[in-house]
Amino acid sequence: MSNTLYLQLDQNIEVTNPHVYLQDIAALSMADAKKLNRLRVMQVMVLDPAKPGRYVMSVSDLLKMIQKIEPSVDISPIGETDFIITYKISSVTSMIFRYIKIFFVCLVSFFGAAFSIMTFNNDVNLGNLFDQFYTLVMGKSSSGFTVLEISYSVGIGLGVLIFFNHFGHLKLSDDPTPMQVQMRTYEDDVNQTLIEQAERTQNPAKET
Repeated sequence: MSNTLYLQLDQNIEVTNPHVYLQDIAALSMADAKKLNRLRVMQVMVLDPAKPGRYVMSVSDLLKMIQKIEPSVDISPIGETDFIITYKISSVTSMIFRYIKIFFVCLVSFFGAAFSIMTFNNDVNLGNLFDQFYTLVMGKSSSGFTVLEISYSVGIGLGVLIFFNHFGHLKLSDDPTPMQVQMRTYEDDVNQTLIEQAERTQNPAKET
């Protein structure tokens, strides 16, 4: 029977219980079921229940803990060498606050985008441009509410939906949306910065 433990870690793992076990932060695979079950419930750390936050750990710390419990096990780490444990308190108050933040961000984004579009239209004098174009084609002055204004307004909305490839739960394709790509890039940058800061705190000599 193989005595190798395969240990797969993500860069950022979210937990809601202050008592963090190995099975909470890693995907484990091993042929020996008894040893695997013992390692699953190995306690990695105990967090302060009242202090949510992010905690940086190294895979080498896990290897030392595992070897204390099962010295004969060969460990094959897969994935990240340094990772972050994000502890969040799950409560009704935090969920309400989260929805309030989402609602506020939606309001700011909506009115901010509307103001930007109106400012652009005013800068380029779009109304006058449509009036001149309508007069040139139709031979009479525009009333300000013609097919040009309607198609322009509808086109802006459709263009945003097509570009961002997202409307509620509907998507035009399986590709990630531009917003998802940017958020993923931002998350990776934040995680990498937290890991580097933790390394510099532990090893001040590395900082120049």
